[in-house]
Amino acid sequence: MHPASMIVLLVVITLLGLAVGSFLNVVIHRVPRGESVVSPPSRCPACAAPIRPWHNVPVVSWLALRGRCAGCGTRISVRYPLVELATGGVFAALAVRLAATDQLGAVPAMAYFAALGIALAMIDIDVRRLPNALVLPSYPVVALLLVAASAVHGDWSALGRAGLGAAALFAFFLAVALLYPGGMGMGDVKLAGLLGGVLAYLSWSTVIIGTFTGFLLGALLGVAVMLVRRGERRTAVPFGPFMIAGGLLAVFAAAPLADLYLSMLSA
Repeated sequence: MHPASMIVLLVVITLLGLAVGSFLNVVIHRVPRGESVVSPPSRCPACAAPIRPWHNVPVVSWLALRGRCAGCGTRISVRYPLVELATGGVFAALAVRLAATDQLGAVPAMAYFAALGIALAMIDIDVRRLPNALVLPSYPVVALLLVAASAVHGDWSALGRAGLGAAALFAFFLAVALLYPGGMGMGDVKLAGLLGGVLAYLSWSTVIIGTFTGFLLGALLGVAVMLVRRGERRTAVPFGPFMIAGGLLAVFAAAPLADLYLSMLSA
């Protein structure tokens, strides 16, 4: 892709990511409560005053308002602009990564999964749950976006690999959940199918590295929590964020991570 075209693409996709991040804040707040994400319009949780359009510009409005509601002055969590920045940054990074591997057609599918992953990670941290209302409808959405990506690139083997990866990772997580019920929830199992499909579309190594990295990150935090809390093993640690983080890290660095793990095993 021509450098000028790439710059335009990055600007557009970053702005799109910021806007999507703003919507994700609504999703993160409302979906666990069983509320509609479209009605009523965005309001201050404290005073219920509608948020004016010029106070709803991603990141900029939060900075201009100094992190407070324009109506009642209640403090607005810094997590709101961070979610927006993270979404915009991940969207841009995905575009760069997929352009480098001649897979730009997969940007919509990967961006959708990244946005879903950010929302699910925040919800899992908040309420220890991965809502079916987000996970299950994402299966047909991701499938259609991957079909479109395969059509753009004429690479139908990648689509077949995605289907196999989705089934394989779903089956693996289901087996783990059945063998060790206290260690993994069915929400993680349902998410695993999506994760396997998206990562396998890129390559088998991406699936393997992403899965292993997720388990490694979860294990490291689990050990840290046990040490801080003096060996208490019953502390609940949500696994969804680690699955998503491991998957995204594999998208960007599957090969270097594989080399790192192999060097650690051979040391």
